[in-house]
Amino acid sequence: MRIALNALAAVFAVTAAGTAQAQTAAAGAVSAYPNKPVRIMVGYSPGGGVDTTARIVAAALTELWGSTVIVENRAGAAGNIATEFTAKAAPDGYTLVLCNIGSHGVTPARFGKRLTYDPIADFAFPARIGGVPNVFMVHPSLPTRTLGQYIAYAKMHPGKLNFGSSGVGASPHMSIELLKTLTGINIVHVPYKGAAGALADVMSGHMESSVGNLAGGPLAAIKSGRVRALGVTSATRNTQLPDVPTFQEAGVPGYDVTGWYGLCTQARVPQPIITKINADVNKLLGGSALRKRLEDQGIDIMPATPDEFAAHVKAEIVKWTKVVQDAKLEAQ
Repeated sequence: MRIALNALAAVFAVTAAGTAQAQTAAAGAVSAYPNKPVRIMVGYSPGGGVDTTARIVAAALTELWGSTVIVENRAGAAGNIATEFTAKAAPDGYTLVLCNIGSHGVTPARFGKRLTYDPIADFAFPARIGGVPNVFMVHPSLPTRTLGQYIAYAKMHPGKLNFGSSGVGASPHMSIELLKTLTGINIVHVPYKGAAGALADVMSGHMESSVGNLAGGPLAAIKSGRVRALGVTSATRNTQLPDVPTFQEAGVPGYDVTGWYGLCTQARVPQPIITKINADVNKLLGGSALRKRLEDQGIDIMPATPDEFAAHVKAEIVKWTKVVQDAKLEAQ
């Protein structure tokens, strides 16, 4: 019996030592995070709101961490290529994605179980960054100075007006599909691989109108007079464009589409790393430097805990599932 008890004690001692060593190793890995470059995946081409936001945040994190944070663009499929890549990356905290209303709101609503990943179960949601409206723009030559005039003009010329966006199913596209549903207008969607291409064609006069996240190129184009902003999609006006009315003010009651940006990663990333990313991003959002850079792009700062951010994403999927069904845009 004494021999058996001694053997059992030895087993417990070895197990405890192994567990302690594992915990120490894990703690060491987390305390050293990041000790190599971190990637932030972007599902759209350079120049749009998602890309611009990712680069601003990456620069701030690089300075804070003393380790390079790289933005990697993998455009296509309304952001789905970058999202899928992130879902299947190693769960070590070194591959993040600039998730947004398109990647984790509209795309799950359109594709549902046909996605190769679960937008909730396969992801962790370490940090929400902020919210931003979409803005609807026209070439200055179009004889419509307000959204109300545009709607009336579209009803007089059904199927004759085009609008460009960053791609089928992205937030900008869906915001106009919602407008079409609520007003009964018939305008034709022209998808691009990113917002920059759609905006460029409107500025050059090759396209009558376009819609995109306010952050990035649209804000500069509006302020320079190269395009005319008819309305922002959020419930309240944006501080960067105080003279541009909301869709609600322009005569579309109850309309509210507010995009959002955050950092998402794999669900199996160790919790201490999730906690560190949240704390560090929120620290930066609370500082004047990053806050000003984001607000100058028209982004309202919206820090949150990982649980709060996850709850927001779940609610967005529910909301956009109804919009997709109403617009009959389910993926075939």
